[in-house]
Amino acid sequence: MAEGERQMGESKVAWDVSLLFDRGTILVRRLRRTSRVVQLPGIVWDPRVGAYRAPARHYAVIRERLDAMGTSTRDDVRLAKAEPAPWRAVDLRPYQEAALCAWELSSRRGLVILPTGAGKTRLAVAAMARTGLRSLCMVPTRALLEQWVGVVQESYQGPVGCFGDGERVLQPITVATFESAYRHMDRIGNHFDLLIVDETHHFGCGIRDEALEMTIAAARLGLTATPPRRGEAPKRLRVLIGPTVFELAVSDLAGSYLAPFQTVTLALDLTTDERRDYDRWTELYREPFRRFRRAHPGSSWESFVRLAARSDEGRRAIAAWRRSRQLLAYPQAKREALRTLLSRHRAQQVLVFVGDNETAYFVAREHLIMPFTCDIRRKERADVLDRFRSGEIRALVSARVLNEGIDVPDAMIGIVVAGRLGEREHVQRVGRLLRPADGKRALVYEMVVRGTAEVRQAARRAEGLVGRSSFTD
Repeated sequence: MAEGERQMGESKVAWDVSLLFDRGTILVRRLRRTSRVVQLPGIVWDPRVGAYRAPARHYAVIRERLDAMGTSTRDDVRLAKAEPAPWRAVDLRPYQEAALCAWELSSRRGLVILPTGAGKTRLAVAAMARTGLRSLCMVPTRALLEQWVGVVQESYQGPVGCFGDGERVLQPITVATFESAYRHMDRIGNHFDLLIVDETHHFGCGIRDEALEMTIAAARLGLTATPPRRGEAPKRLRVLIGPTVFELAVSDLAGSYLAPFQTVTLALDLTTDERRDYDRWTELYREPFRRFRRAHPGSSWESFVRLAARSDEGRRAIAAWRRSRQLLAYPQAKREALRTLLSRHRAQQVLVFVGDNETAYFVAREHLIMPFTCDIRRKERADVLDRFRSGEIRALVSARVLNEGIDVPDAMIGIVVAGRLGEREHVQRVGRLLRPADGKRALVYEMVVRGTAEVRQAARRAEGLVGRSSFTD
């Protein structure tokens, strides 16, 4: 036997267990005793490789428990990597400081709930700076990717990595879109010790939860203005990120750290023809849905849609529901009200929120205002926002793109024509207007059609602006 082979064999024998990062999992080799196996979280036998395997998120606990057992462990999970560069000091507001302290006291795991415009990104930058850990920041969109990189660069003195929008640059501090993180976590999941998830409410009930399973990062910070309150998602987020450690609502900060605002609800009526069509379409889907709820108590609307697709009556019900939604999206009364409001506030900067891109483009053509949709590429998107901030563009109309995170500090007026996602969407939209400025007072108009589901939805949306204020879960 060659000398190199003999030494390698002796080296292998010296270790009771070896740990290896393998495509988003921790491979535990040479582990045989059942008493040890049952103490390690998430571990299962993989007959393909003749070793035990566990999701990468369990790495820290697995290593800790192996050490507690007195096991001699060869750990190749964390390979030699560059450490983060120095950070400049990050000043925080008192509530941001309290939120960061609560997170640190919760073993650097948990969810922070703050309203849009309250500085969640700055809080995340402070967490990275104070811990000094290699960090991955996950964001939902390309627009936010660009924005986060810019904010991090203001305080971080090294290069910032970027995964998304055509880039794949890995650094000790990296920002990635959800999609890119999901696609590449199998090879970058062992590069980071702190995971920051912006707009965390997107997780907890989908396939992309795997991205949070596939990284070894023990420290985890989730950020959102609109956390899920019901179903399995809150429980799942508690497992993947941690408990809610700090929460403030819009009403807690408006007038102090957020711009004061006023909401005006415009109660509108359908025309005679529109009412006839709305009532007819509503009845077509309401009765099948009632029968479904009696037969399947507690089931979701999504379950009804899946079941309805199997029958002619069900498909007619779903088609009728969609027609009723389309009608409420932009009926005659909303068209007239929007025309009046745009004329009244033509000297101010206005954001118009609609329910879908089709309506956004219709409004853009009708009133000659700029549409801001997912179809706009990065360069044009940045140019539009710069022109809006400078006052060259006075109004933007958007369905979804402006809902989350885009910094539009100069908007004074919001006109909510229609929405699709309820309380969460409304809180995010109002938040677009609340970034503070000297003398600023925001005004939000919400259009609601009498005698429709919009009345009940508007009441629920208003509750979301009050929320629950707490420091711990």
